[in-house]
This record gives sequence, C-alpha cells and structure tokens, in this order.
Amino acid sequence: MTATTDKNTKTDDTATSSEKNDFIRAIVRDDLASQKYSQIVTRFPPEPNGYLHLGHVKSICLNFGLAKEFAGLCNLRFDDTNPDAEDQEFVDNIKDDVKWLGFYWAGEARYASSYFGQLYDWAVKLIKQGDAYVDLQSPEDIRENRGNFGQAGKNSPYRDASVEENLQRFDDMKLGKYGNGEAVLRAKIDMASPNMNMRDPILYRVMHQAHHQTGDDWCIYPMYDYAHPLSDAIEGITHSICTLEFEDHRPFYDWVVDKVGFDKEPHQYEFARLNVNHILTSKRKLKKLVEDDLVSGWDDPRMPTIAGMRRRGYTPEGLRDFCDRVGVSKSDGVVDFGLLEFSIRNSLEHVNRAMAVLSPLKVTITNFDEAVANVETLKKDSVKTKLDNGVLWLTQPKNSHDDSQGTRDIPFTKEIYIDKGDFEITPPEGYKRLSPQNPEIRLRNSYVLKIEEHITDDNGEVVGLTATIDPKTLGNNPEGRKVKGVIHWVSASLGVPAKVRLYEQLFTQEDPAKIDINNLAAEINPNSLREVDAIVEPSLSRVNAGERFQFEREGFFVADSKDYSPEYLVFNRIVTLKDSFKP
Repeated sequence: MTATTDKNTKTDDTATSSEKNDFIRAIVRDDLASQKYSQIVTRFPPEPNGYLHLGHVKSICLNFGLAKEFAGLCNLRFDDTNPDAEDQEFVDNIKDDVKWLGFYWAGEARYASSYFGQLYDWAVKLIKQGDAYVDLQSPEDIRENRGNFGQAGKNSPYRDASVEENLQRFDDMKLGKYGNGEAVLRAKIDMASPNMNMRDPILYRVMHQAHHQTGDDWCIYPMYDYAHPLSDAIEGITHSICTLEFEDHRPFYDWVVDKVGFDKEPHQYEFARLNVNHILTSKRKLKKLVEDDLVSGWDDPRMPTIAGMRRRGYTPEGLRDFCDRVGVSKSDGVVDFGLLEFSIRNSLEHVNRAMAVLSPLKVTITNFDEAVANVETLKKDSVKTKLDNGVLWLTQPKNSHDDSQGTRDIPFTKEIYIDKGDFEITPPEGYKRLSPQNPEIRLRNSYVLKIEEHITDDNGEVVGLTATIDPKTLGNNPEGRKVKGVIHWVSASLGVPAKVRLYEQLFTQEDPAKIDINNLAAEINPNSLREVDAIVEPSLSRVNAGERFQFEREGFFVADSKDYSPEYLVFNRIVTLKDSFKP
C-alpha cells in the first residue's frame, strides 16, 4: 500500500484492510456493505489524567487504523470529566504522542468539557422523564445500599421524589449550594439488577474544582459513563471501540443514548486489552511511580509510557508493527515481551553503525608505527585510509546497506580499547574470542590483532594487553588469513567518554498488575537501570539527540533526547542484538 495523505495518518502500511481480518473489521465491512453507514467515524478518547502507555498504543492503532483502511474519520476526544485528576500537561503530551505514532485526527481535538452545557440539559431531560433523581445520601450510604453481586441493592429514600423536587435540587447542585459529596444525580434504573453498573449509577457529582478547559464555570461534573456515550452520539461516532473491561458498562451506554434519544445511535464494541508480561499498564500505579520519585518522570526510559518508550529509542514503526502482530481479539491473553522487542529490533535494522566499548580494556600495539608506515602501498580499494601525525584514519560507510548515509572517519592509534569480555585467561567452552590459547582476532574494519602479553593486577584481574598487528591484513577480507572472530574497538587517545544506560524490565514480577500499589519500590528490578562509563568513536559526538545507532556487537542505542550534548554524550540502549524470540 502506498503512503496516504488523509487526515488520520501519514504512515505506510504493509497490510491492506482486506488482509487484516478480525471481528471488528468484519463488523465494519458488513456495516458499509449493507449501507448502514456511508462513512465510519471512530474516536480515540483518552482521559487526560496521565501519560499514555503501551496499552493505549493498541487502541490508537486500531481506531486510527480503521479510519484509514475504510476511508473514514477518527476523532481525538479528551474525556475530561474529572478536573481533580486532569492537567493541561497531559493534554499536550497525548497530542504529541498520537502525532509521533504517525496519526492525525479529523479536525480539531475535541473535549467532553465542550459539551458540558448540552450534557446538563440532557440530564434535566432525564429528570423530567422520571429517569433520574437527586440523591442526598452520604457517599458511604450510597455505597452500602448498592448491595453486592450476591445481594440486591436498596432504593434510596430520595428515589421517589417528585420531578419538581429533583429539578430544584439539581439546580441547587449547579448553583453551588451543596458541598462535595452532599448530593449526586443518579439514573433511575434497577437497584436489583444483576449488573452492578445498572443499579442507579451516578450521572453527576458536586466538585468545587476548577477545570483545565472550563475554569470555574461549573461546580458539578458528569461521570465518565454518562458523558462518554453522549459525546459519542454528539460526534456521530459509528463504532465506539473499548476494551473488554467496559463490556459490563455497555447496557448503561445503550440506556443513556436510548433515553436521551438519537436518530442514529452509536454502538459500543469491546476488544481484548493489551497485556504484555513484565509491563505495567495501570495508570494509577504509573502515576504512583512518578509521584514517589521511583523513576525520573513519566518519560523515564524504563516506563511503558509512549513518552518513555520514545526516549528509550523505540520507533513508531516498531510499535505499530507490534500491534499488527498482536492483532485484535475478544479474549484476554498475555503477550510475550519478546514479541515487542522483535518488532522494535526489526524496525532498527536500517540505522547507522558505530563502535562503542562499554567495558574498556586497553591494548597497546607495540609494532603500530612500523605496521602502518607503508599503509598507502598496502591499502585496498575497499579501505580508504589517511596517515596523519601518528593516527591512521579509516574511512568507513556509516551504513553498509545505505550509501546515501555517507561515511565516517575512524581513528586507529597505537593504544586502543577493546571490551573486557573479549579476552579471557581461562576461556569457557565454545569461547571464540581472545585468549592465550587463541591470541589472534580481527579488529573491525582494520587489522588482524595478535595478543602478546596480558597484564594483571594484584587480584589477578586483567588490566591491560600488549599486542601486534599484521600489516598485510588491513581490510575486512584479506586473502590467505583466517581468524576465528571479529571484535570492535575504539581509539584510546581519540575515543570520547560517554555515559551508556543499559535497561532491563522495570519489574521482575511477570505480572506487575499483581503488585501492591503501596509496595512498588520493593518490586522494582535493581538492574532495571545500569549506567556504565564507555568510550565511543568520535563521530558520535557530532550526532543529534534522538538519533539511533547500532553499536557493533552491543545492541541498538539512541542519543538521549534530554541529556545528550556534544560535550556530554549519553546513550540509551534500546534493545539488544540477541533475538531469541520466534514469532
């Protein structure tokens, strides 16, 4: 499929709508084929009470994806009915997240708060119809009289008040004559219903709290379950797509739109939410992590928020691919974290390469000067070099798969760093790097190196190596010279110090939903963040924050979007190179 320029997305997709088969797309196809709708309208309706997380990515991809696939529209609507928990910061970040994922909403962003006047008028209509009443019971009494799954609820003593009394009380609520918790407007349905959501649910409550959109205009606010279906109806939403936990709310959704009355009523459909092992998607718990300073913020790269994943270096293409692979179903399940890494890793295969040594071990090349003296006569067409003041500059492509990315100059000097893990005095079985028994190896893009001596400290730890290079082996594939492996390296004198952050899952608990919100600190993986002092090739001091790379043999990394500068290099590991997941 070619790139689209419609209002809802700017992405390229490999699968067409006919290739994506799930129950929601089947419903949409049938509705369009039967001409039930001439155009579908979906919506992504976040509550602006926190940052979006991985679970929201699936909903975003589904709602905006449907609109794109079937030439429809998708609205971005903020269901901002609780000013006590909402903030303009969350609104702004959500907009940025949706755009970063590659989607654009139809028209301007919408707000449930824009409909407060209409929602109030419809509440008055429900009172006049005898479908709603003001309850003056205390919140504790309302909760107790609601009953439970094994016991029917009790009617409120205010349930049978006259329409006139209820209208006056509701007006008094609006005028601020009641304090918080002193009065609510409830739907009059059935206190004996087996569905707890139908036991006279609350429609409005008193909240003397300024709103980030409406200021002090209101001191009563509609409940989410009342505002959401009516906002859908106002916007002409044809397919209101929610996760499975809202399935039991659908009867009330239908009750509200039916009682208010619309020519074309929206319909709610539920799909399984995204559950990934080790990934926390409780907004309440994520907020607790931030408030208790257990992470550096909503965009901490360990956080499963879109902002955190973005700073970690995840790509929008990888996240969209992940959601496509997970698919849409009606039954809950748990997705392996490896599938997420698989999609992210695949999306990074095109990035430029660089060399970085995360655990430096110095190697002194004793024959360096004589070995490189005649480099001009020995170099091959595949190796561009320049000897300048004792430094051999090797010109290499930034990306061997994409010549358009240009080249980079790598300094090769008498002293270099290799990774400590690339030399073992007593190597384990199957070890294919340097050891006294196997002293030769190829240095990436340069020479075959031979270890002559290893130097240890008083504890027997290797702290340095001396070596020689074979001057005839410059290049990647010299003739007649076989060694067992290739390792990366960085110049000791011209390499640049960098902070490299290595990440693991934030929680070792496979199902973080089981973690007590008051015990989050004790459950955090102590290895979720490790920061090491690395040495990187100098070209990495001239990149842009947010630029991604493959560090040879180490993994995929990104220049941190907040902390990186040419004077202070900071890189986050996005994902390792190892891929044990089989999709």
